[in-house]
Amino acid sequence: MDTHATQTAETIAQPVEGDEAVPVVDTPKAGPLTWGENSPRGGRTVMHRALREDANVPLFLAQTFIQSLRDVGYDSTISALCEHVDNSIGAGARNVRVYIRQTGRQPSQRIDVGVLDDGAGMAEQVLKVATSFGGSTNYNNRSGIGRFGMGMKTAGLSMAPAMEIISWQSRGAYYRMTLDTEAIGRDKANLVTLPDPELLEDVGADLAGLFMQPMGYPRNAADQNVLAPRGIEIADALGASGTIIYMPNCDRLSARTERTLVDQATKVFAHVYRRHIAKGLRIHVNNRLLQAVDPTFAMPGARHAGHPALEGIEAKSSRLVVKRKCSIFPNGGASAAHDVTIRLYALPIRDWRLPRKALNEMGVFQDQTVSILRNDREVFLGHLNSLLRRHSDLAWLRIEIEFPGELDEAFGVASNKQGVRLREDVIQGVWKAIKDDVAAIREDIRDVQARNAIERRGGSGPSTAEAKANEADPFQARSLDEDLTEAERADMERNLRALAVGLRREGESEDDAFARIQASKYVLHYKSDRYWPFYEVEHKYGRVILTINTAHPFYERLYKPLAEFCSKPQGEDAEAGDAPEVAGESPLAVALDLLLLSLARTQSVMGASKEARPATDLFEDMRREWSETLKKQMAA
Repeated sequence: MDTHATQTAETIAQPVEGDEAVPVVDTPKAGPLTWGENSPRGGRTVMHRALREDANVPLFLAQTFIQSLRDVGYDSTISALCEHVDNSIGAGARNVRVYIRQTGRQPSQRIDVGVLDDGAGMAEQVLKVATSFGGSTNYNNRSGIGRFGMGMKTAGLSMAPAMEIISWQSRGAYYRMTLDTEAIGRDKANLVTLPDPELLEDVGADLAGLFMQPMGYPRNAADQNVLAPRGIEIADALGASGTIIYMPNCDRLSARTERTLVDQATKVFAHVYRRHIAKGLRIHVNNRLLQAVDPTFAMPGARHAGHPALEGIEAKSSRLVVKRKCSIFPNGGASAAHDVTIRLYALPIRDWRLPRKALNEMGVFQDQTVSILRNDREVFLGHLNSLLRRHSDLAWLRIEIEFPGELDEAFGVASNKQGVRLREDVIQGVWKAIKDDVAAIREDIRDVQARNAIERRGGSGPSTAEAKANEADPFQARSLDEDLTEAERADMERNLRALAVGLRREGESEDDAFARIQASKYVLHYKSDRYWPFYEVEHKYGRVILTINTAHPFYERLYKPLAEFCSKPQGEDAEAGDAPEVAGESPLAVALDLLLLSLARTQSVMGASKEARPATDLFEDMRREWSETLKKQMAA
């Protein structure tokens, strides 16, 4: 009646068919009920009664309130299921089983959902209170996962029009409460009260079928660990305590098939509850045990560590770069501040030079830069534009933010724990704590990406520019070759092998590096040193070695952008460090390499003799002066 409170009409007293008669009253009242079709009939009766003068009006109209809660707004069925898993964890469960059962065919297909745990269970009166909305024995206790005593009911009814709650604290003594929105909608009482829990002899055939038989998905029954297979009594399998939440004949699901829902639940639970799984919690979805998935790649026992592509690779986890803390006030300074813990991880980009398909399977490129946890339970996973702009290098960096329940309002966590809305001071505090570390990691990642792009131009051999310089060398006016004896050549080969160790490319073996150095008189190498000139030239063992400084502005502003156009990843075969912007072969980048290699050769030839020592010193002074001048000009 909220939109018609100013209307006046005697028609308010007209009874609705099936409702009790309401006498006409002459005093002005609100306008007629304009309820929609299929509205709760009992609710209309109570509304007519409440609109009489001097009537007692309930604070909550149960018949419509419970129907409205079906639309509380979970973004998916899996988010709603998380509420039940949260309650299981809060009850001290060590085992949680989620069942999604599909029977029949369209249009009469039916999906039932159940959640079973071996937690402490609830005593008879506690179960009754817990079934009420707002009923909680730990209301607003922020140390756990739940706070308000609403999640179990709203989550269950968001999926099905009725739900059963069965709990026990001794073997075989099952107490059941039922919430049925249709039955409550028919109730004509002003105050709808809950009945006492019903004591059951067993959980019933419908539920027993969940516990005794393999589910329809996964298809292979051998992949399922059934709770009570043949020969085991259900009462024994259920144990001395626990709780079952059962939602039969679900009519509101975010996916239409058992298979899709099971796969989604498996994926989401694995990372949302990874901390709890690491502590020993066992979660089964349709009788299949979950393995934790860690988006930060820090947990050694998480699923990524067992990927076949990492076999033989020592680095199977990310590296914790830094752990920082910042203090946040819950209500703008009205009470004491609480610590937020921020962990910054760098994925092993140098070690994981793997096909893109393998990295996709492991989740490296799933846009999961930021993970936010509340009391060990993940409430957000994805990208936060308020912290970082999207860029290809962020695939190799992870930020994990952990906060206590006292900061729910600061992080904008709603009662259903779906996502976050960070307050501005939280964003600023977190970013201030880690911005310098993030910048350093991103610089290192970009350096590796650029090196990989450059090195792919030559594959396991010389790059295009090195090969062209080799081809042109016989036609140069002055030769780099030296007349050597056999002994001197053998000595040079030993020196070349030692040199190759220091010039190895990412992922290159010592033998491969030696073969590459031996095959070319020209070697391009890269290092990062913010105090170095942008290039260095060495003439050793008949080789011109040109080292490019990746920390110099010349590299970032000119050399790297050109280099990124020199190697194109080919679908699933693209490697770990490739930047998505990389395109096809670029003559410009090759020409730039040849420009620098020609400078390096000229400097090597002119400084080769002892008599040329003054020229060598001049070249050294010129190189440093030129580099510093270029740096200042590019920074202007």
